[in-house]
Amino acid sequence: MATNLYDKIVLPARPNPSIASPQMYRGFSTLNSTTQNFTLYDFELIKQDLLNHFNVRMGERLMQPGFGCIIWEMLFEPLTEQVKDLIVQNVNQILNADPRVSAGNIQITPYDTGLQIQCTLTYLPYNISQDLKLQFDQANGLIS
Repeated sequence: MATNLYDKIVLPARPNPSIASPQMYRGFSTLNSTTQNFTLYDFELIKQDLLNHFNVRMGERLMQPGFGCIIWEMLFEPLTEQVKDLIVQNVNQILNADPRVSAGNIQITPYDTGLQIQCTLTYLPYNISQDLKLQFDQANGLIS
């Protein structure tokens, strides 16, 4: 009698996806020189991913001309309502591109040599809200 090999295969049990692990997201960054390893987790990783997106100028990414931030080109423009609306649309587009966060209450305020963007971020897997403040400076770049 021939034996069926499928009867002998035992698959390991899958972890329950509804139980959140303490470190849901893991990534890599070499920007923080104070840590021994360059691994980022959860909130810090999400923040770094958003900062990376804001640091890319619109059209700078290869084969993706719609990816990036327009604020760098708007720093030297007069801050009219039309320019504010364009910046708010772009910030919404950047923040909504990341499925881990939801943005709300975006405010743009000018200061001496740049623009300050302030918004409320909700980290969806954790249902935690936090204020994000970014300063785009003409001389120094992005100051977070």
